[in-house]
Amino acid sequence: MTDATARVRELNLYRQYFDLVAAGTKTIEVRVKYPHLADLAAGDTIHFRVKGTDETCEVNVKRVAEYPSFAALLDGEGPSNVNPTATREEQLANIRAIYSPEKEALGALAIEIQLSRS
Repeated sequence: MTDATARVRELNLYRQYFDLVAAGTKTIEVRVKYPHLADLAAGDTIHFRVKGTDETCEVNVKRVAEYPSFAALLDGEGPSNVNPTATREEQLANIRAIYSPEKEALGALAIEIQLSRS
């Protein structure tokens, strides 16, 4: 992807996940494959914000992979890359508390990220 086609996205994160991203220990972000994220690609930039605050951090998208479910995503990407502080079972329960089965049915995106040093 060239600089001309790279996009910047603004996405909210819960505090606990934001802190892991900002520390550089969370390298896979999980999202539902909503239409507005379907074209997310390597080279894009994401500005994560703690919802309701001005606190942000910037990451570079290294890779995006699609999975049919959150369980398949965790198995494919490794739970410690998604959240190094929780077990696979805890993560699956937490993700499914955020996203309904109808949303999960849209597909799950594993977004490999790297904290921007700029």
